[in-house]
Amino acid sequence: MNTRLTRMLASVAWGLAVLCGLFVIGVGVSHGVDDGAVCVETGFWANASVADETPVGKGVEASSSATRLCQHSPSVGQRAAELGGRLPWPLFSSLALLLFSRLLKGVMEDGPFTDTVARRLTVLGWFVTLGTPLAGLVVGWSQSWLVGSMAPLVGSGPAITGPTAPLILAGLAAVVMGKIMQQGVRMREDLEGTI
Repeated sequence: MNTRLTRMLASVAWGLAVLCGLFVIGVGVSHGVDDGAVCVETGFWANASVADETPVGKGVEASSSATRLCQHSPSVGQRAAELGGRLPWPLFSSLALLLFSRLLKGVMEDGPFTDTVARRLTVLGWFVTLGTPLAGLVVGWSQSWLVGSMAPLVGSGPAITGPTAPLILAGLAAVVMGKIMQQGVRMREDLEGTI
């Protein structure tokens, strides 16, 4: 099934995977040599009252929604936590796009209903299913620890951020479809063997 659309999608997926990978490397290197401030936002003080001097209309109550904390001479741990809050999702995206590109390459070479494509779809599904909560946990915990290191009153603990539920469902759907395709391939091979 070597169509123009399949070739184009495979090329775009591979190109986006490379761009995401270069972004991860670039951010990692630039933050490794940077000596600037490390900043993070927290919703710990959400709905807290704002100072009385806030220029709002009569009868309007103002509250804050997020607080931005910045450390101007961060420790190595704080700089690592900032990277932990920024890099997991682009790294996850890069790897998922690379697996998707390999899946499409298998479709172009062997056709859509082959054992190779079924295995690659299953691998992609498991990667998305397991990688999504892992990336969300790394980001959430890194941000939580960074906030806790700047404002000890807040504390830190495990947290998961990002679009986890839809991605986990999509990953599980890909796993199920991969298993269905594997069974279909086996059934077709059995039928060809009996004829």
